[in-house]
Amino acid sequence: MKTNVMRILDANKISYEVFEYEPNQKLTGNDIASILNENPKACFKTLITEAKSKEYYAFMVPVNEELDLKKAAKAVNEKNVAMIPFKDLLKVTGYIHGGCSPIGLKKPYKVTIDESCLNNEYIYFSAGKVGAQVKLKLEDFLKIVNPNIESITN
Repeated sequence: MKTNVMRILDANKISYEVFEYEPNQKLTGNDIASILNENPKACFKTLITEAKSKEYYAFMVPVNEELDLKKAAKAVNEKNVAMIPFKDLLKVTGYIHGGCSPIGLKKPYKVTIDESCLNNEYIYFSAGKVGAQVKLKLEDFLKIVNPNIESITN
């Protein structure tokens, strides 16, 4: 079944591959990278934060890394940012935990991806539902999302 992510990529004539696996919200990003038989440094998770200014921001980091909130805040010119509670994720993004994608967010939040993405020809991230990942050429991802590229991991 096509997700909004796939429909948006199709509409923009961007080629991608979809990888589906048994949906399980207990799987970690490292587990998913292992299922995909991929380097975790090429598999990104999308994390949503809220700043004191009440603005929301999306950050993408490799699944085996943690978001550094101080670096993240600096990257978006905020004093600080905090992770939003899981219970607010669907309302804010249109996605559930484990299925959050930088493409097709409810509103066009600014996306920042860790600069380590530049070491990959392709990246993987959620296809917009638990149990599905998309693989995109990095150059296509950068065109469609137009993210900031910053050092945002610990």
